[in-house]
Amino acid sequence: MRLLARFLGFLFTTASLTFLVGGGVAAYYVRANTLDLPDYTQLENYEPPVMTRVHAGDGTLLAEYARQRRLYLPIEVVPPLLIHAFISAEDKNFYSHIGIDPEGVMRAIWLNIQHHGSGRRPQGASTITQQVAKNFFLAPDQSIVRKIKEAILALRLEQTYSKDKILELYLNEIYLGMSNYGVAAAALNYFGKSVDELTVAQAAYLAALPKGPNNYNPIRQHDAAVTRRNWVIGQMVENGYVSKADGEKAQAEPLTITPRQVDASQSYAASYFTEEVRREIAERYGEDKLYEGGLSVRTTLDPKLQREARKAMIDGLVHFDERGGFRGPIRNVPPGDDWGQAVAGEKRMTDIQPWQVAIVLESGDATARIGLQPPLDKFGALSADRPTGVVDLDGVKWARWATGPLRGRAVTRVSQVLKPGDVVYVEPKPDGRFRLRQIPEISGAMVVEDPYTGRVLAMVGGFSYDQSEFNRATQAIRQPGSSFKPFIYAAALDNGYTPASVVMDAPIEVDQGNGQGAWRPENYGGRFYGPQTLRFGLEYSRNVMTVRLAQDMGMPLIAEYARRFGVYDDLPPYLSMALGAGGTTVLRMVTGYGMIANGGRLLKPTLIDRIQDRWGRTIYKHDERVCQGCNADSWHGQDEPRLIDKSEQVLDPMTAYQVTSMLEGVIQHGTATVLKALNRPLAGKTGTTNDEKDAWFVGYSPDLVCGLYVGYDTPRHIGNGITGGSLAGPIFGEFMRDALADKPPVPFRVPPGIKLIRIDRKSGMRSAGNGSNSFLEAFKTGTAPPDSYSVIGSGGGGGDGRAMDDAPQAGGSVTTGTGSLY
Repeated sequence: MRLLARFLGFLFTTASLTFLVGGGVAAYYVRANTLDLPDYTQLENYEPPVMTRVHAGDGTLLAEYARQRRLYLPIEVVPPLLIHAFISAEDKNFYSHIGIDPEGVMRAIWLNIQHHGSGRRPQGASTITQQVAKNFFLAPDQSIVRKIKEAILALRLEQTYSKDKILELYLNEIYLGMSNYGVAAAALNYFGKSVDELTVAQAAYLAALPKGPNNYNPIRQHDAAVTRRNWVIGQMVENGYVSKADGEKAQAEPLTITPRQVDASQSYAASYFTEEVRREIAERYGEDKLYEGGLSVRTTLDPKLQREARKAMIDGLVHFDERGGFRGPIRNVPPGDDWGQAVAGEKRMTDIQPWQVAIVLESGDATARIGLQPPLDKFGALSADRPTGVVDLDGVKWARWATGPLRGRAVTRVSQVLKPGDVVYVEPKPDGRFRLRQIPEISGAMVVEDPYTGRVLAMVGGFSYDQSEFNRATQAIRQPGSSFKPFIYAAALDNGYTPASVVMDAPIEVDQGNGQGAWRPENYGGRFYGPQTLRFGLEYSRNVMTVRLAQDMGMPLIAEYARRFGVYDDLPPYLSMALGAGGTTVLRMVTGYGMIANGGRLLKPTLIDRIQDRWGRTIYKHDERVCQGCNADSWHGQDEPRLIDKSEQVLDPMTAYQVTSMLEGVIQHGTATVLKALNRPLAGKTGTTNDEKDAWFVGYSPDLVCGLYVGYDTPRHIGNGITGGSLAGPIFGEFMRDALADKPPVPFRVPPGIKLIRIDRKSGMRSAGNGSNSFLEAFKTGTAPPDSYSVIGSGGGGGDGRAMDDAPQAGGSVTTGTGSLY
C-alpha cells in the first residue's frame, strides 16, 4: 500500500513536472513567435482602398478607377439579410464567441478525423474575427505559427472592437471574385443591384464566395456555385433567419448573373473625356488617390450634347472619307468552316456601334452574304452564335474604288466591291440589311463649352478612342488658320480702331530680315479689293488686310491679346503668326471664343465641377462665383440672390459685342453662309490652314460655344477647294441644329454703351440712305464713323483709294494661298 502510494506520488509529480515544463515550453514557443504581432489598434482609423467613381453632369456613372473594386459601406446600412447570410455561411456563433469558437474547433477536428484519407480538403474553423486578423495582418500560409498568431489577434480584436465594427471590416475587405472586394461592389457587379435590393438567393450566393471565389464561378463552375449557394440558404433556414418556404423558393431560383457595364462612358462615346478627367485627377492628387481614395467626381459632361457632338463629328468625317472612295477590306482570309474564329480576333471598337466587323461569305451581282463577328458573353468569352446578314447593292454604291484598275468606276454589282474572305465593317440599315463602311483616314476633334463657366459639356477627341487614344482636342497642336483672326480684330477694336476703320486690301511685301527674303502674303484666289472696312476684312477673311492691321498695331500687342485669351502662351512676333500659323489646341481656341461670347471675362476651362472624398467632403470645386444673399434664413422683402462673378475682364464688353456682331456677319454674308439656313443668332469664324491641311470652324450662340478642326493626323493636303466653310462649317451646323432644337432663338446681348449708327459698307462713313450698302454698325460710346476718308496701309498697290476689283458676293470664294486661310 505504501509502495502504491509512493508510485502514485511519483506519477503525479512526473505528470505535474511534465505539464509545467510542457506548458512553459509551449508558453515560450507562443511568446517567441508572437512578439512581432502587428499593431491591431490601427484598424480604428483604417481606410481601405476604395474605387474612384466619375459621373456625368446629370449623375450618370461614366467610369470607375480602382486597383480593387470596392465600395465601403458602414455596418449601419448593410441589410440584416446579407449579414445573416454571411454569418450562416462563415460563423454562426459570431455574436456569442470571444474571437475563437471552441465548439467550431472541436467540430472541425471531429470532421477531419472522420474524413481522414478521403482526399477531402481539411475542414477549417476560423471565425469571422480570425479571418479579419488574417486578411489584415498575416501572410496566407497554413503554418501552426500563423494559426497561433491569428487566434491571439482575434482575441485581442474582440477585446478592442465591437462585433459590429469587426463585421463591418470583414464585409468590406473580403474578396468575392471577379476583382470585387466587399459586398457592395460584388452586389453591383454580379447582380447590378445595391445591397438592399438583393434577394435571399443572391445574398446567399455572395456569402458562398469567401470559401473559394474561383471554385464557385457562376459561369465556369455553375453547378458547384448553385450547390454551395443552396447550402448557405439551408443554413439560414436552420438558424431561423429565413422561413422554410422562403428557403425552398430561393433554392429553386436560377443563378443568373447580370454584370453591369463598368465603363459607361462608352454609352456616350465619351472615353476621350473620361480619360482626360482621369489624367487630371492623377496629376492633381496622385495615382494612389485616384485608384484607392474613393473619390466621387462630378464632371461637366452633358450626355445629350456629347451624343450630338459625337454624331455630328462622325457623320462629317465619314461623309468626307466616302467621297474619296473605297480603299479595300481590312484584310482577306479564307472563310473556312468556322468563319467566326476568322474574325473573332479583329479589334472590337465598341464606341462606333452599331458598326460591326464582318466577313464576306458569298458575293454576287445584287447581294453579298456576310458573317458578323460573334458577340462576347457577359464575361468576355466568345459566344457560340454565328449571326449572318446581307449587304445589298444600295449598301455599296458609294464604294467606288479609290485605287487600282477599277478606280472611280461606278459600282453596278456588289461583287465589284466585295469578294469572299474580305473582312470589312458594316452597319445595319432600317430594312435589316447592311451597308458597307470603312474607318476614315481623316480625323479631327470637337469641344463644346459653356461660355459663362468654362464647363466643357462635350468633347470628341477623334473618330474612335478604341482605335486611337490620342486626344486631338487637347493634345494635337494644330495651326488654327484664319479662325485666329477674331483675336487680332479684338485687339484692334480694343485699341482705338472701329469696325468702320478702313484697311487696304492690296499686295504687300514684308521684309522678314535675317536674310530670309521678302514675304508676300496672298488672299485665297489671288484677288484684292482695295480699301475695305475691318468688318469686311473679318467677314471675308482677307489675309492681306489682316497682315496690314497687325503691322499697324505691332505684333507684341497681338501676342499680349493671344496670351490673355489663352490661345498662345508666347506668340512669336512674326507677321505670319497673325494668319494663325502657330500651333494651338481646339480646347484653347474654344475657350478663347468663349471669352468673346461672355462679354470679355476670363474663362478657365474645366472638365470637373466638383470632387468629394470618401467621406463626402468637397475637396475641389470649379465654380468660384459668389452667391450674394443665398444664405438668408427667410425672405423679408430683400433683393433676390445674385451670382457675383469676380473673374478678370480681359476684353472690354463693348469690344466683345463688336467682334460678335462682325462674326455674325461671317455667317450672314461671309465665308460661312452655309450656316445661314439655321436661321439662328450665331457667330463664328472659318479657318483653313496653309496648303489646305486643316479645316476649322469655331463659333457660338448666346449660350453655347463650339469649335472643331478636321485634318489628317500627319498633316497633308485635304483636297483642292476644301475650306473651313465647306468642311468644318457643316459639322458645326449639324451639331448646333440638334443642340439648340428645343431652345428659342435668343439674340446676342447688347452691353450698355453700344450705339448703332448707319454707315456705308464700303467706305465706313455715315450713310443717310437705306440702300444695299447701308447698314447699322455697332460703335462704342465716344466713337463714331470717321468724318473724313482715310485708309490704313494705303502706301502699296491700290493706295489711290480705288477698289482693285468688285467686292465679292455673299458666299463667294475669298480665301488665301499662303500663311493661312479662310
